[in-house]
Amino acid sequence: MDYKSKIEEGLKEALKKRDATRVSVIRMLLAAIKNKEVEKIRVLTNEEFFSLVKTSINQHLDSIESFKKGQRPELVEKEEKELLILKEFLPTQLTEEEMIREMEETIKTVDAKSQKDMGKVIKSLMEKFPGRVDGKMLSGMVLKRLSSQ
Repeated sequence: MDYKSKIEEGLKEALKKRDATRVSVIRMLLAAIKNKEVEKIRVLTNEEFFSLVKTSINQHLDSIESFKKGQRPELVEKEEKELLILKEFLPTQLTEEEMIREMEETIKTVDAKSQKDMGKVIKSLMEKFPGRVDGKMLSGMVLKRLSSQ
């Protein structure tokens, strides 16, 4: 099932259950997809879709931090609920052990020797596991591994 049909099915289900929060989040996501497709003048690839969802997740995380600083617990709770709904549309993330194993394998494959080769390793892993790898976490792991050589 492709991402768009999964979202549309989720919307139908949420409408049947009268889950206002879920309906709102899914409609917002559909609108963002439509806007991006209009901008690109084509249907989004899975990688572009995952990137769009991750961007939305990051925006929610930023909002949560802002609301915590502003002592607005009701808004923090609302954003956290929406965040959980958005995370449902991402594929399961690689565990830390899986990331380490794949990183080691990729370092050998691309023959990375120093921090200069960091980009090759990260690019290879991001292409191999679109939407399943946290880029920030991966970057830190690769940097730590290559700087210890």
